[in-house]
Amino acid sequence: MRGTYCLIIRVGETSYLNVGSLGKVKIERGCYVYVGSAFNSLEARIMRHLSENKRIHWHVDYLLAHENTMIEDVIFTTDERRLECLISKRLENRKSIEGFGCSDCRCKSHLHYYENFEAAKNEILNVMEELGTKIMSLEDLKF
Repeated sequence: MRGTYCLIIRVGETSYLNVGSLGKVKIERGCYVYVGSAFNSLEARIMRHLSENKRIHWHVDYLLAHENTMIEDVIFTTDERRLECLISKRLENRKSIEGFGCSDCRCKSHLHYYENFEAAKNEILNVMEELGTKIMSLEDLKF
């Protein structure tokens, strides 16, 4: 399976993280949406993100390894189109973390802040609906 995914990540309290080449990054209390894609094995990529024991490799790994964060939900599409940057640009807001998760593209960020879970999830669903994608969640994966 291949496609594009959005992780909804809850941050329990405002923190400063050292995020690889980005250096020190302020992560505010609330929810963040991280947009990624996997065109070899979407299931394996999502499972990797959900795993607690992994090597720190991508920017999002630094965030997920922090004690004050947890993945609340995963929304994805198996659309064959490469939608990662398009979705991310539509989610971009004044509190997106510049340079996060986008070292291989020209986006401002692939990590976007929302005050709460409902606002984050609704925004993802709206964007995916506008793009005409089939929207899926963790229940659709067969682990």
